[in-house]
Order: sequence, then structure tokens, then C-alpha cells
Amino acid sequence: MGVSRARPVPAPVVSPLEFPMSSRLADRLGALRRQRFVGREPERGVFRSAICAPQLPFNVLHVHGPGGVGKTTLLREFASAAAEAGAAAAQLDARNLDPAPQAFQSALASALGAPDAPPAETLAARGGRHVILVDTCELLRPLDGWLREDFLPQLPVETLTVLAGRDAPGEGWRSDPGWQALVRTLPLRNLGPDDVRDYLARRDVPPEQHQAVLEFTHGHPLALTLVADVIEQRPGQAFAAADSPDVIGALLERFASKVPTARHRAALEASALLRVTTEPLLAEVLGIDDAGELFHWLRSVSFVDSGPLGVFPHDLARDALSADLRWRNPDRFAELHSRARGYYARRLGEVGELEQQRVLSDYVFLHRDNPLVKPFIDWGDTGTSVPYPPRPEDAPRLREMVARHEGEGSAEVAMHWLRRQPEGFLVMRGVHGEAAGFVAAVRLEQATDEDRRMDPVVDRALAYLESRAPLRAGERATFFRFWMDAERYQEVGATQSLVFLKAAQHYLTTSGLAFSFFPLADAEFWAPFFGYIDLFPVPEVAYEAGGRRFTVFGHDWRVLPPLAWLDVLAQRELDTTAPPPSAAPPPPSTSAALDESAFKDAVHEALRCFTRPRELRSNPLLGSRVVSAQAGEGASDAERVPVLQSLLRRAAETLRASPRQEKWADALRYGYLEPLSTQERAAQRLYVSFSTFRRHLKEGVDHVAETLWQWEARGAAD
Repeated sequence: MGVSRARPVPAPVVSPLEFPMSSRLADRLGALRRQRFVGREPERGVFRSAICAPQLPFNVLHVHGPGGVGKTTLLREFASAAAEAGAAAAQLDARNLDPAPQAFQSALASALGAPDAPPAETLAARGGRHVILVDTCELLRPLDGWLREDFLPQLPVETLTVLAGRDAPGEGWRSDPGWQALVRTLPLRNLGPDDVRDYLARRDVPPEQHQAVLEFTHGHPLALTLVADVIEQRPGQAFAAADSPDVIGALLERFASKVPTARHRAALEASALLRVTTEPLLAEVLGIDDAGELFHWLRSVSFVDSGPLGVFPHDLARDALSADLRWRNPDRFAELHSRARGYYARRLGEVGELEQQRVLSDYVFLHRDNPLVKPFIDWGDTGTSVPYPPRPEDAPRLREMVARHEGEGSAEVAMHWLRRQPEGFLVMRGVHGEAAGFVAAVRLEQATDEDRRMDPVVDRALAYLESRAPLRAGERATFFRFWMDAERYQEVGATQSLVFLKAAQHYLTTSGLAFSFFPLADAEFWAPFFGYIDLFPVPEVAYEAGGRRFTVFGHDWRVLPPLAWLDVLAQRELDTTAPPPSAAPPPPSTSAALDESAFKDAVHEALRCFTRPRELRSNPLLGSRVVSAQAGEGASDAERVPVLQSLLRRAAETLRASPRQEKWADALRYGYLEPLSTQERAAQRLYVSFSTFRRHLKEGVDHVAETLWQWEARGAAD
């Protein structure tokens, strides 16, 4: 289904009884699909012209568009058009294979009917024109470079490869002079009004209902399919759009209300919460002994797909069902969430390392709708990506990676820990086996005096533990000393998300774990997420490397043990409105003196938590000289918090003495002291760009930190 500017000639409506006799059900199924296909004339024209040309005008056709827009259906039409033109077509769905070169080639070889031969050799031997159709190719992002540089160039020149996915071609395709001439891109959009009416006629939807359906769906192909299903279930009843801004949500609510029984509806709702649904998991979440019949019904639902690990709703269907259940029946939502969490927690203790990673990926998926989590995770399939122990030949690559992002000094430290504790390193590999990222977990309880001299950051962490949270016999402490992607460093992406997943696995499976540290080069960005997962800044361990300022976050697992931690996260997922409480242990009433770097980091953290007094109670500035001078040495933490807030305001107000610096004071006001809902809105309030606002805010923070440090040195505020 697709956009068509000119109304196509409707295909004749053929009843199933009028299909030509055939011994294969596949022929009848294909005829039914073609009967319901409408539109996409421009896209089909591009494909037909290419496949019928004496010489292929291009060798790669990129089809991209949002979920549910009809990419899979269009690929089926391409396959039929190829057959009509005498070109053999092989079809792959990336959901059914791992994003690895060997898995891709093996699946293609099987699709070509020659499982024991390399695909390129098979195609060359057969001769003639061939078409390779790859669906859901956004899941093959790790293979993008390999496909472009290694695999596709090996294919015969008479091979046309169609890549269909949600994303437009990456920069590598657009910037390569050779591929620029050999690639054609087809973006898919919603159907036009004529195509919508054509499709509804083929589904026997009464003409008087067409306009209402068009206004309700806006031509979205998946929505049209579901509306037709709803109308089919309600013969004789007029379709009317619901009073809801969420078109797909209202549509799915109407569809779900017509499922066979309440048990079937419950199965559908449960599948919307889960990354993938299996029969045992469905039984557990629904609290029944046998979910076989419900599981097989799920597989038959039009917007539920199947994969190697189970079944899952289409993304649009999933989002709408989940949002509707959370709004309509929050108690039921919480119950299903709790049962799924219980299943995953039990499985963690029953399975091996790789399966633990998959289970944790399933668990993290329960949090995907939380606004404090969603932007910080790459929601691709981290459950099947595997990090590996380092090889001897990895050392130069890892060293270069650290030197590039954190400087030569840090690179030397990383190599020291690779020699001392190689078992703490895990390496993420690219398609050619090269190190594409890594994480290094240092066991602090095994650190020697030599280690502490070599790595001042580890020395600071151990000093913090010795003064604030001493380790007892048999206890362990972990510092995730280095973690990065080779190219994207610590940005959101597949490597970062896998690192976080492995860290969570470490927290949950490490016997005797008492404390953990995690460094961040961009604490401003990551702070909301780390607050959500109950890790708190430890200013005493902050450090600089390679021109970057690192904030170190920590968690005391004796205060909040791993299983209790999971329960806390579950409550935060269910309550998306309340800010998470600080996990920081209360500081002593008089803390050890902070050096300038740690003091200024504590000022920045205090500004971020300015409107949350409970979190300010964990800030080490409460024990500073300047706060004690105002509050009195015997003051409680609760009495010190408003004193600290007052000092921060006074330091910020000193900016208004200078016209040049007044804009910094305004940024502090709307960013931290009287914050608007987002910093983007604060920028709009001040009529500046977001990047300018962030620059003014940083200048203001630096000024406040320097002012308070001067007051601290004198023991009192001016």
C-alpha cells in the first residue's frame, strides 16, 4: 500500500471461489494478497523499470518508512513483479537472523536453495537477473559497512538488492561516489485518499463509511488494516472516530474489545509489555497453567509478528496497547508488570551468562516507556549481542581507543589494568572481529599499593571507601574504570547500552558486592538516568582526563541490595511522575575537607538538586566550612539544607552586578533555581538557542562554584 498521485484502476474483486485451481495453498495466499494490494504505483514503477531494463540502472534499492507503513507488503509485490519479469527472488527478514556476516550469508544461501555454497558463487553460476529482498534491515545496522564494502560488491552485476527498513541510508551510502550512482532511495508515506477508498472497497467496507475511516486513519496502512478488521467484526454498525488524540491507540482499543474472550484480551495486553512473548512466560504473567491456546491465537493476530525468540506486537500496536492499559487499568498494568519481573528474577538464577543477558534485556524493556529511561537506551536487540574477553592482539586497539578519547595518561592506566586484571575487560567486536568498544571493571579489593600509585582515580575511590564505607571481610567493590565505543565514545548507542546491561548483570550476580563506581564524561546528560537507577555522584572521586571532566557515580549495595534495587526500579517504572529519591547515604555532619575539584563538583550537583531538599541532604557541602559557619557546627543535616540553598542563591545573584554576566544568572534561575519543566523551555523563555542557553548555564555554574570556593577558603560568605 502506498501513496499514488493518480487514482489507479481498481483490480477486479475476485472471490476466493473464483481463483484458478491450484495444488498449492501458497498460490491462493499470494492471489489474496495481490487482491488487497493498492497504490504504490510510483514505487512499483521504479522497481519494474529497473528489473526489466537491459542493464540494471542501479544495484541497491533502499526502501524506508515508519513502522506499519507497508514495507513488508511492498516487498511481496516486488517479489511477484520479479517473478513476472523472469528474475529469481530470494527473501530475508532480519528479525530472523543475527546481525553477523556468517549468519546473513548462511540465511541467504538457504533462501537461494544452495545452503552449502557462498551466495555470490551461487548467483554467478546460475547467471541471469536475480533479486535479493531484505526486510527489517534496521536490525542489520552493525552490518551496514560490511554489506556496502564487502558483501554487495562481490555479487554479479545483474543482481538487484532491495533493503527495506525504518531508516534512510546512512552516511556511508550517500558519501561514496560509487554507491551514489548505484543506489536508489524510496521513502514510503501514508496512502492518498483515492488509494484508501480503493483498499476499503476491496475489503467490502460500505462506501458511506469511507470518509470517516479516511479521517480517522489519515491513510496509515496498518491503521487501515485494523479498521477494516473492526468493521468486519461489527457488520451493520457505522464506524465513528473516537474522541482521542491517539489515532492508533483508539483504533487498537476498539479492536482489542472484540477479541474472543477476556483471556485473549489479557494475552494481548501482556504481549504489549514484553519484549518477546513465549508460551511459558505468557502462562506466568497471566497466572495460568497452560497458555498454549492463547499463545497460538496471538500468532494469528494481524499485528503480531513471530521471531526466533517468541512473538511480539508491531511497535505501533504495542505502544498503543501498553499506553491504553496503563491509563485504563493501572492496577492490572502493575500486576502484569510484577509477574513479568518475578519471572525474569527467577530465570536470572537458573540460566547461564548469555541467557542472563537476554533476561536482563527483557527486564530493561519493561522500563522503555519511562521518560527518564527511554532516551538513554538503544532499544535494539542487546539481548543477543555478546561481548568477549580480550585477545592479546586487542591491546594496541584498546590503547588507541582510550588515548583518543581520554588522553595518553589514561591509555597507560588502561594498559596497566589490562595487564593486572584482564578478566575484568569485555570487548565488543565489529563485523570483522575488531575491537569496536570495551568496558573494564576493576576489582578494588584486589588493588595493591602499586596499583594505587599508578592510578590516582582508583586511589581516590579506595580512600572514599576507607573513610565512608569501609569494606568488610569477603566484600567486593567494582570500579567500571573505562567504558567506551571506538567511535561514539560514551554516547547513547549499542555499545553503551550493552555496557549498562553488563553492569546490571554484574550487580545482580556478583557475590559479596558491596560498592560500585561508574564514571561519566557528560554527567549533565546522564544524571537523570543515573538518578533513576539509584546511582549517586561521589564528588570525592571526580577527576580530569584528556581534557574531560569526569563525575563518578556510586551505589552502596549493602544499603540497597540488588533484589531490593530491582523492586525500587519497578516502582519507579510504574510511577512515571515522581522524581526518584537519592540513593546517597547521608553524609556525616562534618565531612572531610574537599579539594577544589571535588568541592566544585559538589556545587554543580547541589545546583542540579536545588529544588529537591531530600537529595541535597546527601551533598558533601553540608559539612563544608562555609555552611557550618552559617548553620552552626551542631546543626543537623535538615537545618543545613536551607543554608546551602541560600548560599547558592547569593552566589548566583552576584552575577547581576555585571551586565555581561546577567544572562548567566537568568540561565541559572530557569535552569536550576526556579527550573522550568525542561531546559529547552528555559531557552525559549530567555529567547536564546538551546546551545546558547547551555553555554550560559555552564558559565553561571562555574561562577557560582568559584564564588563558593572563595568563601570556603575564607570560612565565611561575603
